Amino acid sequence: MTVQSNPNNARNFSGGPGALPQTVLEQVQQAIVCEPDTGLSILGISHRSDWFAAVLAEVQTNIRQLLGIGAEYHVLMLQGGATQQFSQIPMSFLAGQRQPPDYLCTGYWSRKVLGEAERSARLRVVWSGAAENYRRLPRDEELDFSAEAPYLHYVSNETVEGLQFHRMIGHPAVPRFCDMSSDFLSRPIEAERYAFMYAHAQKNLGPAGVTLVLLRDELLQKIPEDTLPGWLDYRNQVHAHSNYNTPPVFAIYVVLLVTRWLLNDIGGLAAMDAINRRKAETLYRFLDEGDGFYQGRAAVADRSLMNVTFTLRDPNRTADFLAAAQRAGFYGLNGHRAIGGMRASLYNGLTLPAVEGLVDFMHEYRRQAG
Repeated sequence: MTVQSNPNNARNFSGGPGALPQTVLEQVQQAIVCEPDTGLSILGISHRSDWFAAVLAEVQTNIRQLLGIGAEYHVLMLQGGATQQFSQIPMSFLAGQRQPPDYLCTGYWSRKVLGEAERSARLRVVWSGAAENYRRLPRDEELDFSAEAPYLHYVSNETVEGLQFHRMIGHPAVPRFCDMSSDFLSRPIEAERYAFMYAHAQKNLGPAGVTLVLLRDELLQKIPEDTLPGWLDYRNQVHAHSNYNTPPVFAIYVVLLVTRWLLNDIGGLAAMDAINRRKAETLYRFLDEGDGFYQGRAAVADRSLMNVTFTLRDPNRTADFLAAAQRAGFYGLNGHRAIGGMRASLYNGLTLPAVEGLVDFMHEYRRQAG
């Protein structure tokens, strides 16, 4: 069949759902009509088929290979988004605990996490960036973790403010739980130092509809018996191999294609990280070397490689800049509604030439503005 290409996809800087690799889009386009291995549309293949069981198994294998982890971690593909995990985590792992878990409040999504988790548990907020409008992350000397906490929870990359942790944090005796939704599989991590990792797909992994959850096997013993709805019990999802009820077959298939792309085309997470760093350095260098017409928002040490947030010296020009960018073929640059400004999201599927094109446009826009 003939595969149609849309050049607009190459310049999609949206904060999410984000851009997907062109080769993945081409395979998906074909599979919507006829998935090569089955002869059926991917939209009509049974979740109980042997073919889909093999898809689930390969996704798990690929993710373990990319992260360098073994069978001690369960790899789940769930629904409900990362937002469901905000509540499901405390519901699952705090029964009988006398001490509260430690949480960090580092931006928009951390606040969302806290709001949901506090509905079912007493929490301890170790540090909050609210007083500084979430423009930086905590320094080590500002963090006083409890050795008695059931777990530590934090967000590795704040998409709204453009902040990202570039170091491991936490007390060595306390399990680390991390929302990695916007930088999962974008760089190598010390995966074995986390007890629980989760990420919704629509940044670096695929379309919306599926959330990856990785948890160590020993955590299953901490889940209370007969108190959670079956669908919210991680043990049921483990036993059913992420097929407890009808899962999002299409979204999981796209995640499969993305993991194959990372392994076979990119060459693993170290190679992906090198590409992502070049993209971020290209844009941050332009922001830093300018005359202040464009101004980065996040503290330099905590800048995100995934989400570059910036403003204009004259904020009254923001709407004009965004309109001009879209006319030039650059999409999704508007900042999050919570803070405004601009945001260029540089997820895995976005290429270095797209970033270089954006820098050229921004340079010309500044020149014309005088």
